Parts: sequence; structure tokens; C-alpha cells
Amino acid sequence: MIHTEELLVNHRNEIQRVAVMGSGTMGMGIAAACAQTGCEVLLLDIKQQFAEQAVERMLAGRSPALDDPAKQKLITTGSFDSDLHKVADADWLCEAIVEDLDKKRDLFTRLEAARSDGSVISTNTSGIPLRSICEGMPERLQRDIFVTHFFNPVKVMRLMELVPGAQATPEATQKLARFCGERLGKGVVYAKDTVNFIGNRIGCFWMFVGLHAGRAARADGLTIETADALLSAPVGLPATGLYGLVDLIGLDIMDLVGKNLEANLAAFDPGMAYVRLPAEELAMLQRGQLGRKSGGGFYRVTKKADGSKLKETFDIAAQSWRESVPVTLDPAHSDLKSLLYSDGLECRFAWDVISATCCYAAELVPEISDDIVNIDRAMRWGFNWQRGPFELIDALDPTEFSARLATEGRPVPHMLSALKESGAHGFYTNEGFLGLDGAFHPLPPE
Repeated sequence: MIHTEELLVNHRNEIQRVAVMGSGTMGMGIAAACAQTGCEVLLLDIKQQFAEQAVERMLAGRSPALDDPAKQKLITTGSFDSDLHKVADADWLCEAIVEDLDKKRDLFTRLEAARSDGSVISTNTSGIPLRSICEGMPERLQRDIFVTHFFNPVKVMRLMELVPGAQATPEATQKLARFCGERLGKGVVYAKDTVNFIGNRIGCFWMFVGLHAGRAARADGLTIETADALLSAPVGLPATGLYGLVDLIGLDIMDLVGKNLEANLAAFDPGMAYVRLPAEELAMLQRGQLGRKSGGGFYRVTKKADGSKLKETFDIAAQSWRESVPVTLDPAHSDLKSLLYSDGLECRFAWDVISATCCYAAELVPEISDDIVNIDRAMRWGFNWQRGPFELIDALDPTEFSARLATEGRPVPHMLSALKESGAHGFYTNEGFLGLDGAFHPLPPE
């Protein structure tokens, strides 16, 4: 019998040659990340010209995907029709083509016939179930297939969600996780083959809940600027806040995400109540007011006659633009607990959004992940949260958090009930983290 320790040594440097199928934004980023570490990379697309152009783009812009121009020589380009046989030399085959199930299945069928024994193969899909991609395919593929969901831009974002196929072997899983973690420097979290995996499942819930809560709060006088100020530094989230992040993503993408969730979530999933854009945001979408990509969404920046820049906010009630107003929050609500456990419009809005998100995450174990650590790390590494949902609950004091839920007549998530039964005061202690078995386990290294 081979022990785990021996596997870690014997397979440590197995991935040296990588084949990336698809040279769009994600494929280009993955190929560049691999070349930067010294891997030989084969980059294929429908036409070789597309792959060649992607290699040129790797050195473009203020933050090029490839830091070392000399590493370009490690990348060979080609086309699916002429060069697919070359994947036989690759240790890892990564598919990053368009999100179309039939096209992915066709490509995987061709890749399976061309690849060598011992190689691992993955898809970078963010919305198509892995089981749908590999259903009915050969047993060898089933043993070696994964989702490797990188976040964009690949060079910058630490998170990589790894979803093993239902029959994937431990050896193949360890090999791919080790390469992405140690060689590429990614924060690997283990997710399951569920809609939107971990980061986007919780992150999109947070955004949709925020938009719906924001609609109600705006009716009571909360401004968009104040909402973003509340849902940023005070709760440990990025400075974009809610509306700034939606502007960055685009209402068109948010609408597509919502439709995908509506089609794939279980009918009883709490997220089903929020998958559609509120009426005001839907009207913005329909008139093309999408966000930064369209020149403005909730915010826009224009040039004044003197050349200076003017930041404006869209007043949804008045349906007109106005100059953005700087926000100074009440100093009494400067820390997380005082903000979320106090009264008033601002505090209630922040509590509604954060508590709903934390409760949702606390009900998704073990559906999307077998433990709380992968969930917290996914939100920190993928959405730049300072604390993941369970770390937020610990900061708020789980006993107080549960009591507030009970006072409001809201159900207490099963992970909070498990924490209470354990007798511990938090999901994380000096002993480690709370597992599904009610015991505490050592934290895996980051």
C-alpha cells in the first residue's frame, strides 16, 4: 500500500507540460500563469491566429498577464483541427472555451482520444455541471477529470476552486491541487459539483440580497453612496461596496447569473427568492444602463469642461444623474458589532444583508463544501472579503447572532445549532475548526 506521504513525494513534479484549449480571457490567463512558472504550454483555439493574438496580448496593458517576456518562448500555438494530437505530450489539459455544453462535450471526446495515460484534464466552466460534461464518457476520463475554476484576472486572483469528478482518483486530485497551489501559487479550495460552486454561489447571493434590501432601504431614504459605504470597510468588504461591484460586473451579467441560478437551484433554496433583478435594476438593464462597460450604471465618471473628472450617481427615484456625495458614517457604528447590532436605517440595512448571507452559507455545508474552511477561504480569496461568513459570525459572537435571529423569528442554521451543541464559543478555536461531526479539526495550511 502507498501512503499519502509517499504520494506527495512521488508525484510532486509530475505536471511540467500544459495544454490549454481556448485563448480567450481565461485561457490566455491560465496559459500565461503556467508559462510564467517555467512550464511548456500548448495554446490551442479554433484558429491558430486567435492563439497567436492571445500570446501577444499577454504582454499588453498596464498589468500584463505574463511578467517575463522571455517566457513567451515556452508557449506554442496551434488550432484544434491541425494540432490537437499534440496534447499527448501534456501532463494537464485545461479546457477554457465558450460556455456551451455540446461544444465542451465534443472537445472532451476528442481530447480523451488524444491524451496520454497519467495526464489530468479539466474544464474552467463556471456554470455548466461537470457531470453533464462527462456523462457517458470513458472510464479513464472519469478518473482524471475536474473543474479548475480560476477567477479573473488569473494573474491577480488567488482563488482556484477545484471540483473533482465523481470518480476522480485521490492521486489525480492531489497532483492537480498541488500543481495549482504550489507551482501556480493559487489558493485551492475544494468545492462540489453544484451551481456556481462556492465563491459565486455565496457572492452572488450577497449581491442579489443586497439589491433587494437596497430597494426597500432606498424607499426609506438610504442613498446608494451610503449603502456602498456600509457594505465595504465597516464589514470588511472591498471598497466597491455593493453597487460599485455590480457596476464592475454589469447588470447584463447579473441577469444571466440570476437566470442560471433560477434554472438550477432547488425550489426550496433560499436563494430562489432573490434570483431576479428588482424592477428598477431591470429597467436599467433594458435601457442599456449596465455599468462601467456602458459608460454608467449606478455611477458614472465624466470629464468637465476644465478637464477634471466628475463622479455622478444615478438617482433611481428621480431617474436622473446627480453629483456623488461623500459619505461619513456614524462613528458610533465604526466596528462590526456596533453597526450590525444597533438600530436605525443604516444598521438595519447592513444587518439584513450580512445576516442573510451568513445564514445562507451556514446552511450550505455540506452541499457545496464538506467544511467551513473552504467556504471562508473562497470568499476571502475570490471576493477579497477580510472574513468569510463563519469568521464573520465568530466576530459577531455566535450566541448573540443566534439570539438576534430567534428574536426576529428567523430559523437558526444547522451549523449554528451544531456549534451550540459542541459547547464551543466559535467556529474557530485554538483546536481548529468545527467539523460536521461536531468535533474540532486542525486547520489545513493556506
